[in-house]
Amino acid sequence: MQDMLYTVPEVAAILKTNVDYVYKLQRAGLIKFLKVGRLKCRKQALEEFLENYEGCDVTDPFNITKLKEEEGEL
Repeated sequence: MQDMLYTVPEVAAILKTNVDYVYKLQRAGLIKFLKVGRLKCRKQALEEFLENYEGCDVTDPFNITKLKEEEGEL
């Protein structure tokens, strides 16, 4: 069976970031988690986050902005 739940460190590895940032995303309500021993994120919730915020700057999860094409980020 394909992994359905990811731990915070696994989400950080997938997003190529650190665990502190993943906790910020969780506190901001951008990625939904459940607690089964430790916090876990469903694969679908992570995919929804990636789809919903594609083309956005989520460096500060509490102040999301759209990326500008001239920034060369797209």
